[in-house]
Amino acid sequence: MSFLEIEDVRKSFGHNEVLKGVTLNVERHEVVCLIGASGSGKSTLLRCVNQLEQVNGGEIHIDGDTVTGAGVDLNKLRRDVGIVFQSYNLFPHMSVLENVMLAPTRVVGISKEEAKEKAMTLLTSVGMQDKSSAYPDMLSGGQQQRVAIVRALAMEPRVMLLDEITAALDPELVGDVLEIVRELAHGGLTMLLATHEMGFAREVASQVCFLDSGSICENGPPEQIFDNPTEPRTQQFLSRVVKSGRL
Repeated sequence: MSFLEIEDVRKSFGHNEVLKGVTLNVERHEVVCLIGASGSGKSTLLRCVNQLEQVNGGEIHIDGDTVTGAGVDLNKLRRDVGIVFQSYNLFPHMSVLENVMLAPTRVVGISKEEAKEKAMTLLTSVGMQDKSSAYPDMLSGGQQQRVAIVRALAMEPRVMLLDEITAALDPELVGDVLEIVRELAHGGLTMLLATHEMGFAREVASQVCFLDSGSICENGPPEQIFDNPTEPRTQQFLSRVVKSGRL
């Protein structure tokens, strides 16, 4: 049994079927990158994993527990499954430190002293300790994204979902954020991420999945997907990526 199992998951919005029976297994400590054109279903799949969107069919299991359907403890699920979006979603009226401390104190119930110590350790790990008293609008986009990642890590998730976290950043800031993800990958955190950064996916992924029109068209090790794709649609997509200079 895989650590994260996505079985025949379907999701529709009205008459638009966005996910058409997606099946994917993610092993513990594995980094799986979802690639594909905008609208292929990558973000929706991530949002289904922690039930920000409820599936219309199929099941999702984490470490043997079913996390879809009725009766799921959403608070526990979202403690176990962190998610970071391309928009940072920080609370503007709270300092960096307060943003990071909020969920551990409110949801987990740890003391403010313990939460502060943990938050400062995490902020130091991403070079943001000097900004702990700053407010989000005082930070650059890259700094805000680093805080958003730290806020998710403060819950000690078993799985981290990353949804195009560099899409809204200026090009010179992308490297700083990707370096943090690279370190998390090397540290063994199980991650499922949607990305347009193909070079990064080639480097960090243990498995790459190419989604097209709501289905996994092809998946495998990065060297297979990027160097020797077998499906015509994957070949077409990657040839366009190469022409644009992004691989």
